[in-house]
Parts: sequence; structure tokens; C-alpha cells
Amino acid sequence: MKTLPVVQIRTTPSILNIDADPGQYSIRQPKAEVQLNTRPAKLTVESHPITLHVDQSKAFSAYNGGNMIDMNARIYSGIQQQFLQNMAERVQQGNQLAAIHKPGNTIANIVGMNWQPQPFPETRTPASFDNVDTRVDTRPPDINFQPAVSEMNVIVNKPEIEYQRGKLDIYVKQYASVQYTPPDIDVGL
Repeated sequence: MKTLPVVQIRTTPSILNIDADPGQYSIRQPKAEVQLNTRPAKLTVESHPITLHVDQSKAFSAYNGGNMIDMNARIYSGIQQQFLQNMAERVQQGNQLAAIHKPGNTIANIVGMNWQPQPFPETRTPASFDNVDTRVDTRPPDINFQPAVSEMNVIVNKPEIEYQRGKLDIYVKQYASVQYTPPDIDVGL
């Protein structure tokens, strides 16, 4: 019996080698910049002077008669009053003389009572505790208030991102191969 020759086939697979390192991120963010501006509060107070008005004209009129126009007017009205009073007394004396038949109405009695001089009219006004008028004028102060103002300005800095790529090496470590080994052929038949 004869055997058939067998061909040997030997295969070698290909081997790929992958060497990879991951990439790296670097993230850095600078701090935010804060600017704070504050305008202080402002209070202004403006006060007005106090005004004092003193009217002493009535007091001067009581002391020395006041101004000449007022004093002359008082003298004139006083003389008018005295004239009217003197005239009334003279009429009364005349009436008493006309009634001479009544006891006590003698010329000596009537004329004897009229020996005192009449006073000159008063040139001054009556003295009083309220002859001096005072008035105080005040005004409230002008107050202006401006509140404080704060302004905040924030500058946000963007993050700085850097990426360093990793390493990726792909190479063939072993190539695929097919190897045929033929059988030994015996030629000696």
C-alpha cells in the first residue's frame, strides 16, 4: 500500500504592537481681578444766620419823647385837649357866677380855686414793660445728603487649557508568513 505524500503548511500570524501613552491636559485659571471703588457719603449742612430785630422806638418815645414829628403831634393834641378843658372850666365858672344867688358862689370862691397853673402837655408816651419789640428770624438749615456709592468691577480671566498629545506607536512585531514543506519524494520505484 502506498501512502500519499502530505504537504506541510505552517503559518505564522502577524503580530502588531501598539504602544500608547495617554495625552495630558494642563488647566490653569488665574485669579479674578476685583476692583472696588467707593465714593464716600457726603453730608453738607448750610446754616443761615439768625436775624434779631429790636424796635426801641416806643422806649425812646417814653424816655425822651421820640422823634420830633411824633413829639410835636402829642404837644399839639395835648394843647387842644387843654384848651377844650380850660374852655369847659370857664363855662362852668361863668355858670357859677350867673348863679350868684346861691350860697358859696361868690367871686372870691370861684376865682380863688383857679390859681394853680395848668401843666404843659406830656411830650412822652406812657412807660410800659413791652415798649421794646424784639423779633427773631430763623431759617432751618439746608441739609443735603448724598449716600455712599460702591462700584465693584470683576474681571474674570479665562482658563488657560493646554493639551500635550500622548505617544502612539503602532508597528509590526512579527509579519505573517506561510511556509510550505513538501513531502520527501522517493523516486526509486
